[in-house]
This record gives sequence, C-alpha cells and structure tokens, in this order.
Amino acid sequence: MPDDGRVVAGVEAVFREEHGRLLATLVRGFGDLDLAEEVAAEAIEAALVTWPRDGVPRRPGAWLLTTARRKAVDRLRRDKGYAARLALLRADAERAEIVAAPAVDDEDVPDERLRLFFACCHPALPMEARTALTLRCLGGLDTPEVARLFLVPTATMAQRIVRAKRKIRDARIPFRVPATEELAERLPGVLRVLYLVFTEGYAAGTGAGLQRLDLVDEAVRLTRILLRLLPAERDVAGLLGLMLLVDARREARVDGTGRLVLLADQDRGRWDRARIEEGQALVVRALTGGDPGPYGVQAAIAALHVEAADVETTDWPQIVALYDVLARIEPSPAVELNRAIAVAMRDGPAAGLALLDALRDEPRLRGGHLLPAARADLLRRLGCVEEAAAEYRAALELVGNDAERDFLADRLGEVMPGS
Repeated sequence: MPDDGRVVAGVEAVFREEHGRLLATLVRGFGDLDLAEEVAAEAIEAALVTWPRDGVPRRPGAWLLTTARRKAVDRLRRDKGYAARLALLRADAERAEIVAAPAVDDEDVPDERLRLFFACCHPALPMEARTALTLRCLGGLDTPEVARLFLVPTATMAQRIVRAKRKIRDARIPFRVPATEELAERLPGVLRVLYLVFTEGYAAGTGAGLQRLDLVDEAVRLTRILLRLLPAERDVAGLLGLMLLVDARREARVDGTGRLVLLADQDRGRWDRARIEEGQALVVRALTGGDPGPYGVQAAIAALHVEAADVETTDWPQIVALYDVLARIEPSPAVELNRAIAVAMRDGPAAGLALLDALRDEPRLRGGHLLPAARADLLRRLGCVEEAAAEYRAALELVGNDAERDFLADRLGEVMPGS
C-alpha cells in the first residue's frame, strides 16, 4: 500500500509542475478558464483518492489531463445551456484565431501555455490583475497564496481574479499567441508582469524580510518557461539573465540575523557561481543580433557587478554608459536614480548628488524611500551630517520593509548618535 503522505506530496509536486500546462490545454480545448480551473481541481481531488490506492501513474500529468477532460465532458453533457454558450465562445475564438504561433522545437512543451501567458497578460486587464492571473494560472498558486504574496485578504484577491476572468470572458479575449506583427507590442506586457513579480521578491515592498524568495523562484521558473516557448526572443533571454545574475547574490544580501548587507560589504564567495555563469551566457544571447532591449541592458549592468572582484574595481564608466543606453530606450525616474548612483561611484558623491537633486520634484519618486535614502548616503559620504540625517529620517517615514528600515535606522544612528 503506497504511503499516503508521500502520495499527497507527490500529487502536490506534480500539480505545481504541471498546472500551467494542464490548465492551458484545458482552456484551449474547452474555451473557458473557469471550467478549466474547476475540472483541474477535480482531477487533483481524484488523484488524492486514487493514487494512494493504485500508486502514482507513470505519466501523472497525462493522467490528470485525461481525468480533467472526462469531468469537463460530463459537466457539459449535464448542462446543455452552458455547453451551447461555450460552443459560441469557441466559434468566436476559432474565427479570431491567427495561425502565427512561434515554432516550438520541443514537442514536450506545447504552445498552449504560451497562449495562456498572453491571455493572462492582455493589455485590457489592469497590471495587478495580469500579475495575479499569471501566478494563479501559470504558477499554480491558489488564491490564498496569491493573496499572501500581494499582502491582501483572500477575499479581496478572489474578487480581483473573478473580475479579471469575467473581463476575459465578456470581452472575448482570445486564448491565442499574437500574430508576428502583434508580438512586439504584446510581449513587453508579459515581460513586465514577470519583472514585477521578481522585483517584489528581490526587494519586498513591505514585511519583515528583505527578500520573498518564493516570488523570486516563481518569477524565474515562469520566465524559463517563456524562454523555452519563445527561444528567439532576445529580451526574454535578457530578463532571465537579469533575474539569475541578481538572484545569484541572494545568500550574501542578508546576514545571519536577516539584516541587509550592501553590495560593497557582501561576501562574494557566497554568490551562486552556476547562476552567474548561466546569466552571463544569457546576456550574450540577449545582446547579439540587433539593438538591445531594456532587459538585456539591465542584465549587462548586473553582469558587470558580478564580474568585478569588489566595488572599487567595478567598471563604473561602462555601467554609466549602459544606463545612458537604458535611459534612451526605456526612460524612467528609476533609471535616472540608478544612473546617478553609478555616476557617484565614477565621478564622486558630489556629481551624483547633483543628478539626484534634479529628481527631487519627480512625482513618481516622491512617495518612495529610495530617493531620500540615496541622497542621504551621498550626503553622508560628503560629510554633510545634518543634511544626511534629515534625509535618513525622510526615508524612514516612507520605507515599508523592516529590513530596510533597520538598515536606515542604523545609518541614522551612525551620522547622528542618539537619534
């Protein structure tokens, strides 16, 4: 008799790995996301009953898909009205279908998941809904898990997901890969969702810990899938390279008590060399064959950081030059802020501070702690103690993450003991 605990763990592992593929195949076959989710869940329940008795099948993913399809067919036979509405939706989808899906060499990776990526990240949906749906449908996270990642009540997240799925249904958003001429317009939205998931994991906006590694790992996993499905898209390679090169430092970014460790103070021997090597190869791939995309440029910057022996020997002139490129192809206040910090490393804190001062009225930076924290550091390095303390206090009022708050408080105590 199979061990029930091991079987349950096996079902959960299979489900997390196969969920996106299973759901995408069911959506492709039946044209309805709600139906696909319901029968996928029923298939899992059936596995939890059957597998402890009969053992885990040799091809568990195929077993789940076959079971889910049977349950969907049974449901449609019972509900003729629902089946008729679904048939109309499928007819609409087939009429709208443009047979222009990128070729996928690996037959084990069907393009159904790619269709689901683009449906979940459709520009008609709000960005938060795109992110939530991507994690829900392709990441295999349940609604409470997604809610925890967004730090909102489960009921709130459930409503957001329901509204997003209703929007897909009512607007008849097709589950298809965009045509070649549409891909350039739609792919950045997909990449933006994955980038936002990773960024929140790398530097959590709120909470006790600096990093939310579950989010980081999920973003990396989903981006790997996307690159496997779109191997010719260089900016997908750039995004994955960026993630790997940044995440390679995860073990060195906090000390044994969970406190933030700056790049200059990190033990580089703790960096993940395998991730660095994979990320470096992806940077070459992202920058070869044409003008670079924004994620390829950011990955190149990250590569320069990890290739240096220390902060002092980092190629800061090249990093500034890359930020110049990034500012041209994807301008933003965040890019200008990071460029100013790089200029400070190349030309000295006064030069960087002048650039940061030019950003003080930028509304998109005004509500966050990054600008005052950056100004505080440069003022500290210039010996402007009282001004630095004022900026640290301003940053402390805005920061949401406990690890970053502790770091800023320590810095304030250094420049103004007893504060």
